[in-house]
Amino acid sequence: MGDSAMDKIKGKAKEAAGKVTGNDRMAAEGKTDQAKGKTKDAMDTMKKRAQGTRDSLTEERDDI
Repeated sequence: MGDSAMDKIKGKAKEAAGKVTGNDRMAAEGKTDQAKGKTKDAMDTMKKRAQGTRDSLTEERDDI
């Protein structure tokens, strides 16, 4: 399990605990942790796409 998944799981748990206990700050921290995990996922996706684009542009072309 990657860092992003752990951030999302930790965030869900914090948010739920914050809601149950009435701790608005903890609930907000949980939402922030979840957003952090989603951002890491998006960055990983962008890196993979950029790598794929770079690879496709630098491959030897047999059809030329």
